[in-house]
Amino acid sequence: MKYLHTMVRVSDLEASLDFYCAGLGLVEQRRVEVEAGRFTLIFLGAPGNPDSQVELTYNWDPEAYTGGRNFGHLAYQVEDIYTACQRLMDRGVAINRPPRDGRMAFVRSPDGISIELLQSGEALPATEPWSSMENVGEW
Repeated sequence: MKYLHTMVRVSDLEASLDFYCAGLGLVEQRRVEVEAGRFTLIFLGAPGNPDSQVELTYNWDPEAYTGGRNFGHLAYQVEDIYTACQRLMDRGVAINRPPRDGRMAFVRSPDGISIELLQSGEALPATEPWSSMENVGEW
């Protein structure tokens, strides 16, 4: 058995690509346009780990996605959790669970998908402004 990908439905393709690529740092691996089915599939992978992918499914006909069409969370290991969170904050992304412990944070995609960020290796030393930040919303 081999893990292939996790699929999440997205309602705004450009906002989602900005979040996952420019914000999280994932790289587009391939794109499939299915005109007959009226959807686009975009497979994203982390640099250095392109085989562990997330598939963004964009249905061309608008549809509201609620919690029943989503799931728990995606998790990504990052080299520096503070830098990753700052890059996302600079793009207007709320840090729902800040990395107070230097180890773990949660954010949400434009479609409300929960994303867990985990520090590679040992936790970084606690530092401001992260160590005193409160949780925001749900994560």
